[in-house]
Amino acid sequence: MLTKETLLKTHNLHVHYGGVRALDGASVEIDEGEIVALMGPNGAGKSTVLKAIFGIAPVASGEIFWHGKPIKPVPHEVVSLGISFVPQGRRVFKHLTVYENIEIGGWAVPERHVVKERIAEVLDLFPALKAKLSAKSGTLSGGQQQMVALARGLMTDPKVLLLDEPSLGLAPKIVKEVFEKIREINERRKTAIVVVEHNIKSLLEFTDRAYVLDKGKVVAVAPGKDFLTNDTLEKVFMGRFVGQV
Repeated sequence: MLTKETLLKTHNLHVHYGGVRALDGASVEIDEGEIVALMGPNGAGKSTVLKAIFGIAPVASGEIFWHGKPIKPVPHEVVSLGISFVPQGRRVFKHLTVYENIEIGGWAVPERHVVKERIAEVLDLFPALKAKLSAKSGTLSGGQQQMVALARGLMTDPKVLLLDEPSLGLAPKIVKEVFEKIREINERRKTAIVVVEHNIKSLLEFTDRAYVLDKGKVVAVAPGKDFLTNDTLEKVFMGRFVGQV
């Protein structure tokens, strides 16, 4: 079996917001082609890991590695490396059309013909959006807006896609569709995906590795399915977990 390369790694990452320790020595790894979940209660530091990687959270100490080399993340530079971030809450430009929203995702792609090719490629993944291209994004349902956000995030053809709470505010049926789309993106494009998520059980079934965070620390890591058969998550969410990996 071929060994997968580690694309992205954080080591002993600390992030402070004023006197609050959002991350307190968090270390995670993402290998090529993996789906990795970051889980834990509110305030555990899950979203902060993504923001630190993308250069929008203040890193007090620790290191971030890309292909084994340390980097100091700046958003536009991170995008050029091959990392894309889809933030919490979808955040589509509601006054712009679906096509324009997706097109904006290719802002870092200099060649116009490549942008058009990318649009065609991502729409192949999201066929339901083809009939909505001229519609204002603000008129779409929450699930459709999330699909637009995912499509926009793929426009730079990233090696790693960071997803912050993609199911937030969506009905259970739509959540299932979003998760299925995440799996399809991973399988068809071989994109490594890091997901911060509260709808845990549905996600763990196809997660290669999951990290559990609590109070800014990684307290457990294992293949996703392992957490379906042990009580680690229950202990963390109920505040009864003792120990750290």
